[in-house]
Amino acid sequence: MEDTVLVTGCAGFIGSAVAEALLARGERVVGIDNFNSYYDPQLKRDRVARGADPAYRVAEIDLADRAALFSLMAETRPARIVHLAAQAGVRYSFENPHAYIDSNIAGFVNLLEAARAAGNVRHFVYASSSSVYGANVKQPFSIDDPVERPISLYAATKRANELIAQVYAMQFGLRLTGLRYFTVYGPWGRPDMAPLKFARAIFEGKPIEVYGEGDMRRDFTYIDDIVDGTLRALDETSRFDAVSHRVYNLGNHRPEELLHFIAILERAIGKPAKRVFKPMQPGDVRSTAADIDATIRDLGWRPTTNIDVGLDALVRWLRSYYGYDGVGDDRRRSPLAVAV
Repeated sequence: MEDTVLVTGCAGFIGSAVAEALLARGERVVGIDNFNSYYDPQLKRDRVARGADPAYRVAEIDLADRAALFSLMAETRPARIVHLAAQAGVRYSFENPHAYIDSNIAGFVNLLEAARAAGNVRHFVYASSSSVYGANVKQPFSIDDPVERPISLYAATKRANELIAQVYAMQFGLRLTGLRYFTVYGPWGRPDMAPLKFARAIFEGKPIEVYGEGDMRRDFTYIDDIVDGTLRALDETSRFDAVSHRVYNLGNHRPEELLHFIAILERAIGKPAKRVFKPMQPGDVRSTAADIDATIRDLGWRPTTNIDVGLDALVRWLRSYYGYDGVGDDRRRSPLAVAV
């Protein structure tokens, strides 16, 4: 099984989409996920179910379980790894810091050690985050900018991943690529993130808490573009002749004003939002914007989905999956907390 690709976090938003894309192009995939309850595990299982394929094996493993992880790696011997498993969420990192250390630090090192022990991993791609830019005020954010001022534990763990990856590349010869994702949205997205929380609240006539008094901008990036960039990064190995660890931004390069984003959602849904304006929350930044010059140069990647098209697809999926407006199956509806 030397051509197998290991995808961690395979039940997550990005992980499930990456696994599905790999299967669609004929790859063999082994997926790992612990299906934790940070948000609805049924959504995670439904994501995995849509990628059902004889070439797809899913193992319910926590990366903190070193014995199970090493055993799976020895059995399946993946040649490439796409590591997307992590404890997500900026604000939750203030509430449950140990979850971030266990998953994002210890789990990351466990996987690197398993890859090193296997001895046959040709490329290891891992998810970083735009959060690593922290309190930087210069925009757009460039991979050449200093990133030593994180303002959340989540951001600190992602920056730590990049530093740890650099050590493993230099000392052990692993080929690693880190991808700094910028606010990913789209169908099958995370219900704890603003795009889905806003949309569901509008559908249900509930108020949305808009932080920063609405004076915020985000580089919203559509899931299909993120998957394309991730696979391009996985496939591009020629540049490893010069360096064995590299980092790229994957962002839309066109930050949207939050109030404009909400207005597009209102039009797509056909209902007005009930806005409640709030001050900034700890760990938040006013604006994110990606400099993708290096990504274009090295990976030939550019995002192609504009916000109107992306949000329309999100709304159509919400109607189908949650049964809004009497369309689809409403059995999946669950109590909704809409503060963002």
